[in-house]
Amino acid sequence: MPKNSIAIVNAGGSNISSLTFALDRIKASYITTNQIAQIEDSSHVILPGVGAANDAMDKLKKSNLIEVVRNLKQPTLGICLGMQLLLDHSMENNVNCLSIIEGRCKAFSQQDKCPVPHMGWNNVNFNKASPLTEDLDNDDYFYFVHSYYAPITNSSIGITDYSESFASIIQKDNFYGTQFHPEKSSDQGSKLLRTFINL
Repeated sequence: MPKNSIAIVNAGGSNISSLTFALDRIKASYITTNQIAQIEDSSHVILPGVGAANDAMDKLKKSNLIEVVRNLKQPTLGICLGMQLLLDHSMENNVNCLSIIEGRCKAFSQQDKCPVPHMGWNNVNFNKASPLTEDLDNDDYFYFVHSYYAPITNSSIGITDYSESFASIIQKDNFYGTQFHPEKSSDQGSKLLRTFINL
């Protein structure tokens, strides 16, 4: 596959049209695939996520992709549920995830001022330097839709406040994750995706 060719992991069922539209806008080259060889041969991998953690893990398992994703060496980006799948565990249906990055996803508690799901625009504080965020400004706003959150750990490079402070961007080695949807986050999201495909 050519340089800067992105494999969007399609384990089945994910709505990825907004992601492909966003990649088209920045003129990125991509394929949507669940084929092991195409994923391994790509220059970059995106693991999108829509739905429940247990369903997503089941789809990865049925496509024989769990070890494939764990062993990726190229830049890999998990988006929303895709980010949560990089962690050890999710309270959502009590499911074990990929255990690439340390952490256990928890459910937001319902509060009057902070309804669940956390939906809409919120800002991100970049608490550690990372090549993924170098073109972004601290406290930039991004678009969120989620009911479960990742705790703040040593892998957190962006933090957002809601009813709880949580990790909105994580990184370990070549693995990155955003809890927000960069493909729905206007210019800031496009900047992040453009930076990712140039890593």
